[in-house]
Amino acid sequence: MQIIHTVAELRNALKSQPAIALVPTMGNLHAGHIHLVTLARQHAPCVVVSIFVNPLQFGANEDLANYPRTLDADCEKLAAAGTDIVFAPGVEEMYPNYNAASHDLGQSMTIRSPAIAKELCGASRLGHFDGVATVVMKLFNIVMPQIAVFGKKDFQQLFIIRELVRQFNLPISIIAGDTVREPSGLAMSSRNGYLSPDQKSEAAALNACLRKIVDNIQQGGTDFAALEQAATQALNKTGWVTDYVSIRATGTLLPATVQDTRLVVLAAAKIGNTRLIDNIELSRS
Repeated sequence: MQIIHTVAELRNALKSQPAIALVPTMGNLHAGHIHLVTLARQHAPCVVVSIFVNPLQFGANEDLANYPRTLDADCEKLAAAGTDIVFAPGVEEMYPNYNAASHDLGQSMTIRSPAIAKELCGASRLGHFDGVATVVMKLFNIVMPQIAVFGKKDFQQLFIIRELVRQFNLPISIIAGDTVREPSGLAMSSRNGYLSPDQKSEAAALNACLRKIVDNIQQGGTDFAALEQAATQALNKTGWVTDYVSIRATGTLLPATVQDTRLVVLAAAKIGNTRLIDNIELSRS
């Protein structure tokens, strides 16, 4: 496995590859990421995993400085999973106008995400998805993959990346990897490392809350607003600070109506200082 830090070296290493699958990450890898790498291996002979903590998608009060950087441990896991190349650039490599003295990225040109980016997670993380879309477009232009693999846990992000590819006519197939979970049902996340043992046990309640909504809908429930409100109240009553619980149409990510048959139930909430997200897809007749 090669570990590459510059765009020039990466392009040189990839120039003879017939097909490439890219797995973009911010590092601090867990079994969910490795599942995406395994999925990528099924679709292309060369798998590139990027590890880059992207400043552009962090807000002023978010945890950029404290976000775990575990490159050595990540590379061990990726080598064991059969990764061909790890691309681990510095900020100055991804943002050519970066000013190290002022920490100004100098990125005056960015991708403007669609209106849906201002809802759900985007409502409390203004500009987050513009930052995600911009760095993903950079990675697509650098790596030039035929395949890119993203996890379903970040469902809104996956939706926006698919729109990015469609609207910019990019010759890239987006493969979605199912969410990998702890035995308790808790979705694996780099942020789970912030949880105390007691909080990690309690965190399984987020998925249980979503499953209760799914069960209700599959049994014929159609009062989506009431289901969302009841779930929010139940979480808050046990000490969570709920950002949202929302039932959406899978194809548009707009609020679901009784006419929609393919749905996704999404939630974001804080336990202690840690914000967790989760979702469950379902079909109804």
